[in-house]
Order: sequence, then structure tokens, then C-alpha cells
Amino acid sequence: MRICVFCSANSNIDRAFFEQAHLLGQWIGSQGHTLVYGGCDLGLMECVARAAFEAGGQVIGVIPIRLERGGHVSQYIHTNIYCETLAERKQLMLDHCDVAVALPGGIGTLDEVFSMAAEGTLSYHDKRVVVYNINGFWDGLRALLDQLEERGLMRGDYRRLITFADTLEEVVAELKATADRP
Repeated sequence: MRICVFCSANSNIDRAFFEQAHLLGQWIGSQGHTLVYGGCDLGLMECVARAAFEAGGQVIGVIPIRLERGGHVSQYIHTNIYCETLAERKQLMLDHCDVAVALPGGIGTLDEVFSMAAEGTLSYHDKRVVVYNINGFWDGLRALLDQLEERGLMRGDYRRLITFADTLEEVVAELKATADRP
């Protein structure tokens, strides 16, 4: 399975986020899956890539040229895919994955989650995003999505495209369920 991970490139964040990013990357690599991610050598991005790489998984980094010029490309990548813009990066990550996992992150992570889900609502693909709600980080997002649905601002059930998992075991179960889909 090709698993895209959206996450923060910041380093001064909760250590629990790093611990869980490491465990997720380790699981991806040890199971022979491929990690697709943003290619950065900072924060949770570097953590998940290093863990997947060291556990024997293949790692694909989708790297904006601006990032490469800044010298922040990870060394834990087997395949580099360079692009010009963040929009192109999101599309390439989507094109190269079967499913995505969102770890804690900021505006960029939210953009990636919602871009993927929005395209799914229009049937451009049927790929899901598993939002890993480490220590309740994404509780506010879940409440917002529930409110949007309750107020009739979404068509259908957003859970078809975005699922929440509170533990690594739940993330793994969601990923396995995705792999088992026809």
C-alpha cells in the first residue's frame, strides 16, 4: 500500500506527536508499505520518513523546488519527485497514494486533508484520509465537521472520506480496511 502522510514540519511541538509519528513510520516500513510525504527534513515529516526508511519501507518525497533550494530535503528518501507549487505537490501526493494519514499539523496539513476530501466528494477518487487524533489534537476539527454536517452544509456523510482514529491501532485498522476494499 502507498500511504501518504500529511503532518507538521515544525519541531517545537508536543513530544507525543513525535513518538506516534515514529511508530506510524516504523509500522509503514516494517509492513513493506511505501510512505509518500512532503520530503522535508524537519519536524514530524522527518520523523515519520526516517522511521519508515529505517524499518525497510520505500519512501517517496514530493518536494517543492523552493524547499530543495532552502536545503531542507530529507536524506531518508528513495525517490524524489520535484514540483513547483504546493498545489502541484498535493496533486502528486494524491496521485502516488492509496490512502492518507493526517498527523498533527497546521494550515498546510489542513489544506492537504480538505483538498483530498473535496476531490473525493466530487468523485475524482475514492481515497480516504485517516485523521490520527493524537491526544485529542483534532477534536476541534471533528466537532467542526459534525457541526457543518448537522447544519446541512455538507452533502452526505463526511466519514466516507475522513475518518478519525484515536490510537495507532485504530489507524492501522483503518489502513487495513482500505487495503481490503475492492
